[in-house]
Amino acid sequence: MNDEVIVIHVRFANDGAVQEIGERPHGLAAQAWFGQLWKKAGDKFQVFAGGRGIFRLSRAELEALHDEGKESATGETAEKGAEG
Repeated sequence: MNDEVIVIHVRFANDGAVQEIGERPHGLAAQAWFGQLWKKAGDKFQVFAGGRGIFRLSRAELEALHDEGKESATGETAEKGAEG
């Protein structure tokens, strides 16, 4: 069922860089994956104390972002991090 909500956990370092993030496509840097999620689904991000946060996405939204992430992982964005 596509109504299923997927929760992607994010943990930030003291300097604001992404340390860990869930559901990341293979080969894509954590910061780049966060940037892609933020750009496409920033309105679905919830901030928590202690340098943490979550994205709540439907399965269909996540699959679409994964497809984009796989394409990005083959380019320079995978190493440079998020743009924008």
